Amino acid sequence: MEKGDNQMTVMEALKKRRAIRNYTTQPVEKEKLAQILQAATYAPNDRMREPWHFYVLQGEAMQRYEALAYAYLQERFPTKPNLVESSIKVVQTTPVAIVVTADIVEGDEEATKDNVFAVCSAIMSMWLAAEEQGLGFVWRTRGVGLVHDARMHAFIGASETQQVVGTIFIGYPEQEELADKKRTPFEEKTTWL
Repeated sequence: MEKGDNQMTVMEALKKRRAIRNYTTQPVEKEKLAQILQAATYAPNDRMREPWHFYVLQGEAMQRYEALAYAYLQERFPTKPNLVESSIKVVQTTPVAIVVTADIVEGDEEATKDNVFAVCSAIMSMWLAAEEQGLGFVWRTRGVGLVHDARMHAFIGASETQQVVGTIFIGYPEQEELADKKRTPFEEKTTWL
Protein backbone atom coordinates (compact mmCIF):
# COMPACT_ATOMS: atom_id res chain seq x y z
CA MET A 1 0.00 0.00 0.00
CA GLU A 2 1.54 3.28 -1.07
CA LYS A 3 1.54 6.35 1.09
CA GLY A 4 -0.37 9.30 -0.43
CA ASP A 5 1.23 12.71 -0.83
CA ASN A 6 -0.20 14.12 2.37
CA GLN A 7 -0.52 10.94 4.45
CA MET A 8 2.00 10.19 7.12
CA THR A 9 3.40 6.80 8.02
CA VAL A 10 2.52 5.13 11.29
CA MET A 11 6.03 5.87 12.59
CA GLU A 12 5.65 9.57 11.69
CA ALA A 13 2.27 9.68 13.44
CA LEU A 14 3.74 8.09 16.57
CA LYS A 15 6.64 10.55 16.64
CA LYS A 16 4.28 13.50 16.14
CA ARG A 17 1.80 12.45 18.85
CA ARG A 18 1.70 14.82 21.83
CA ALA A 19 -0.47 15.30 24.90
CA ILE A 20 -2.31 18.57 24.26
CA ARG A 21 -3.83 20.25 27.31
CA ASN A 22 -4.81 23.69 25.99
CA TYR A 23 -7.67 24.09 23.52
CA THR A 24 -9.48 26.83 21.65
CA THR A 25 -13.19 27.39 22.25
CA GLN A 26 -14.05 25.89 18.83
CA PRO A 27 -16.53 23.01 19.24
CA VAL A 28 -15.49 19.59 17.98
CA GLU A 29 -17.66 18.31 15.14
CA LYS A 30 -19.73 15.21 15.88
CA GLU A 31 -18.40 13.58 12.67
CA LYS A 32 -14.83 13.85 13.94
CA LEU A 33 -15.78 12.39 17.31
CA ALA A 34 -17.55 9.54 15.52
CA GLN A 35 -14.38 8.76 13.55
CA ILE A 36 -12.31 8.77 16.75
CA LEU A 37 -14.76 6.42 18.44
CA GLN A 38 -14.84 4.18 15.37
CA ALA A 39 -11.03 3.96 15.43
CA ALA A 40 -11.22 2.65 19.01
CA THR A 41 -13.32 -0.31 17.92
CA TYR A 42 -10.48 -1.64 15.75
CA ALA A 43 -8.22 -2.18 18.76
CA PRO A 44 -7.08 -5.73 19.47
CA ASN A 45 -9.12 -7.42 22.19
CA ASP A 46 -9.09 -10.91 23.64
CA ARG A 47 -11.80 -13.22 22.28
CA MET A 48 -13.49 -10.27 20.59
CA ARG A 49 -15.08 -9.22 23.88
CA GLU A 50 -15.00 -5.56 22.78
CA PRO A 51 -14.78 -4.59 26.46
CA TRP A 52 -15.01 -0.80 26.04
CA HIS A 53 -17.68 1.77 26.63
CA PHE A 54 -17.41 5.49 25.87
CA TYR A 55 -19.18 8.26 27.82
CA VAL A 56 -19.01 11.50 25.80
CA LEU A 57 -19.28 14.72 27.84
CA GLN A 58 -20.10 18.02 26.13
CA GLY A 59 -21.98 21.21 26.98
CA GLU A 60 -24.03 20.89 30.15
CA ALA A 61 -22.45 17.51 31.01
CA MET A 62 -19.01 19.18 30.91
CA GLN A 63 -20.27 21.87 33.30
CA ARG A 64 -21.44 19.20 35.74
CA TYR A 65 -18.11 17.40 35.33
CA GLU A 66 -16.31 20.67 36.08
CA ALA A 67 -18.21 20.98 39.40
CA LEU A 68 -17.35 17.37 40.27
CA ALA A 69 -13.66 17.86 39.39
CA TYR A 70 -13.50 21.12 41.36
CA ALA A 71 -14.88 19.47 44.51
CA TYR A 72 -12.45 16.57 44.06
CA LEU A 73 -9.45 18.88 43.61
CA GLN A 74 -10.36 21.01 46.63
CA GLU A 75 -10.54 17.88 48.79
CA ARG A 76 -7.32 16.42 47.42
CA PHE A 77 -5.26 19.63 47.51
CA PRO A 78 -6.74 21.80 50.30
CA THR A 79 -3.47 23.70 50.83
CA LYS A 80 -2.69 24.22 47.13
CA PRO A 81 -5.30 26.64 45.71
CA ASN A 82 -3.08 27.54 42.74
CA LEU A 83 -2.88 23.88 41.72
CA VAL A 84 -6.66 23.55 42.06
CA GLU A 85 -7.25 26.64 39.90
CA SER A 86 -4.76 25.66 37.18
CA SER A 87 -6.13 22.11 37.05
CA ILE A 88 -9.76 23.19 36.84
CA LYS A 89 -8.92 25.67 34.07
CA VAL A 90 -8.03 22.68 31.89
CA VAL A 91 -11.53 21.27 32.40
CA GLN A 92 -13.18 24.67 31.80
CA THR A 93 -11.46 25.10 28.44
CA THR A 94 -11.92 21.54 27.17
CA PRO A 95 -14.84 21.23 24.75
CA VAL A 96 -15.17 17.42 24.92
CA ALA A 97 -14.23 14.74 27.42
CA ILE A 98 -14.69 11.02 26.86
CA VAL A 99 -14.61 8.70 29.85
CA VAL A 100 -13.58 5.20 28.76
CA THR A 101 -14.39 2.08 30.74
CA ALA A 102 -13.37 -1.57 30.54
CA ASP A 103 -15.66 -4.47 31.35
CA ILE A 104 -14.92 -6.39 34.53
CA VAL A 105 -15.30 -10.16 34.14
CA GLU A 106 -16.57 -11.33 37.50
CA GLY A 107 -14.51 -14.18 38.90
CA ASP A 108 -11.88 -13.89 36.15
CA GLU A 109 -9.13 -11.46 37.09
CA GLU A 110 -7.02 -12.41 34.06
CA ALA A 111 -9.84 -11.68 31.60
CA THR A 112 -10.47 -8.37 33.37
CA LYS A 113 -6.80 -7.44 32.96
CA ASP A 114 -6.97 -8.40 29.29
CA ASN A 115 -9.98 -6.10 28.93
CA VAL A 116 -8.08 -3.19 30.47
CA PHE A 117 -5.18 -3.83 28.09
CA ALA A 118 -7.61 -3.81 25.16
CA VAL A 119 -9.13 -0.53 26.32
CA CYS A 120 -5.64 0.99 26.57
CA SER A 121 -5.08 -0.05 22.95
CA ALA A 122 -8.43 1.48 22.01
CA ILE A 123 -7.44 4.77 23.66
CA MET A 124 -4.17 4.83 21.71
CA SER A 125 -6.13 4.23 18.50
CA MET A 126 -8.38 7.16 19.45
CA TRP A 127 -5.30 9.33 20.03
CA LEU A 128 -3.87 8.64 16.58
CA ALA A 129 -7.28 9.21 14.96
CA ALA A 130 -7.59 12.55 16.79
CA GLU A 131 -4.16 13.58 15.46
CA GLU A 132 -5.32 12.75 11.95
CA GLN A 133 -8.39 14.95 12.50
CA GLY A 134 -6.23 17.90 13.59
CA LEU A 135 -7.44 17.59 17.18
CA GLY A 136 -5.52 17.77 20.42
CA PHE A 137 -5.85 14.86 22.83
CA VAL A 138 -4.70 14.01 26.33
CA TRP A 139 -5.38 10.85 28.32
CA ARG A 140 -5.90 11.71 31.99
CA THR A 141 -5.83 9.16 34.77
CA ARG A 142 -4.95 11.19 37.85
CA GLY A 143 -6.15 14.55 39.12
CA VAL A 144 -8.99 15.92 37.00
CA GLY A 145 -9.23 12.59 35.18
CA LEU A 146 -10.93 11.23 38.33
CA VAL A 147 -10.20 7.69 37.14
CA HIS A 148 -9.57 6.38 40.64
CA ASP A 149 -12.48 8.17 42.30
CA ALA A 150 -15.85 6.46 42.79
CA ARG A 151 -17.63 9.74 42.06
CA MET A 152 -16.62 9.52 38.39
CA HIS A 153 -18.04 6.02 38.18
CA ALA A 154 -21.34 7.29 39.62
CA PHE A 155 -21.28 10.47 37.50
CA ILE A 156 -21.23 8.59 34.19
CA GLY A 157 -23.69 5.97 35.42
CA ALA A 158 -21.33 3.05 34.86
CA SER A 159 -22.41 -0.36 36.08
CA GLU A 160 -20.60 -2.36 38.74
CA THR A 161 -19.11 -4.47 35.95
CA GLN A 162 -17.25 -1.49 34.45
CA GLN A 163 -13.91 0.00 35.46
CA VAL A 164 -12.92 3.54 34.47
CA VAL A 165 -9.60 3.40 32.57
CA GLY A 166 -9.19 6.95 31.34
CA THR A 167 -10.71 10.35 30.84
CA ILE A 168 -9.83 11.76 27.45
CA PHE A 169 -9.78 15.52 26.79
CA ILE A 170 -10.22 16.53 23.14
CA GLY A 171 -10.29 19.86 21.35
CA TYR A 172 -8.63 22.04 18.77
CA PRO A 173 -5.11 22.85 20.01
CA GLU A 174 -4.61 26.40 21.23
CA GLN A 175 -1.19 26.38 19.62
CA GLU A 176 1.01 23.90 17.86
CA GLU A 177 3.43 22.17 20.24
CA LEU A 178 6.43 21.59 18.00
CA ALA A 179 9.22 20.58 20.35
CA ASP A 180 10.41 17.01 19.97
CA LYS A 181 10.14 14.99 23.14
CA LYS A 182 13.31 13.25 24.18
CA ARG A 183 12.94 9.50 24.21
CA THR A 184 15.33 6.92 25.57
CA PRO A 185 16.74 4.90 22.66
CA PHE A 186 15.05 1.50 22.50
CA GLU A 187 18.46 -0.18 22.80
CA GLU A 188 18.66 1.00 26.42
CA LYS A 189 15.30 -0.56 27.22
CA THR A 190 15.69 -3.80 25.25
CA THR A 191 17.15 -7.19 26.15
CA TRP A 192 17.67 -9.58 23.24
CA LEU A 193 17.37 -13.20 24.40
